Amino acid sequence: MRIASYNVNGIRAASNKGLIDYLKEENFDVVCFQELKAMPEQIDEGAFSELGYHLYWYSAEKKGYSGVGIISKEEPDAVHCGVGHELFDAEGRVIRCDYEWGSVISAYFPSGTTGDIRQSVKMEFLEYFFDYIQELKQEIPHLVVCGDYNICHQAIDIHNPKGNEKTSGFLPEEREWMTQWFDNGFIDSFRKLNPQPDQYTWWSYRANARVNNKGWRIDYISIGESLEENLKASGIHNHAVHSDHCPSWVQLSVGL
Repeated sequence: MRIASYNVNGIRAASNKGLIDYLKEENFDVVCFQELKAMPEQIDEGAFSELGYHLYWYSAEKKGYSGVGIISKEEPDAVHCGVGHELFDAEGRVIRCDYEWGSVISAYFPSGTTGDIRQSVKMEFLEYFFDYIQELKQEIPHLVVCGDYNICHQAIDIHNPKGNEKTSGFLPEEREWMTQWFDNGFIDSFRKLNPQPDQYTWWSYRANARVNNKGWRIDYISIGESLEENLKASGIHNHAVHSDHCPSWVQLSVGL
């Protein structure tokens, strides 16, 4: 099974930039999207359905903002929207598909770059989501948590660690949360198999950052430790240019 995670920064805009052709070529079994910036009725579902996918969307209440989705070749046993938190669910942050072998989650973590208030919301989300996942893991150990975490974990994950040490997304308390996350039952599927530097998933639109590969790795596919032996391959498709992010992907010997 090949699973991808992609912050598309607007699924309609990404579709106009060749997203459908990319998905057709790669033929992933499951794709987790973040930052849909669209209501379900605004999405051209036919283009995805023609590729053989079942479609599941969880949009924010605010139009043109946030939102997550999962498209899957196999029909899930169940689909769950939200995490039981009024604010985070109103912002369309988390959707989960359950299968016989385990569950796949698409999560869009808040960004704290717009100021102290949103940084506080981000930290609240991190605490709440951690507890939610730890409890869920007792019921479903085979978890795949895809998403834009909006955090670089280590210095290797950001092009200028010294210059960004006081920047949201690379703050000590955020990085500490990531360490706690990976110390409590999860594996960074990309870093497990790809130790080399200069591997990023997001680049600013400013100053030719992508051309110069001055990026951040803030998108992750975390797999439960119970899936470690099922991990066969993982990577980043930085050649896919439909967004300011690029897709991450993992291959697991489960499911289909």
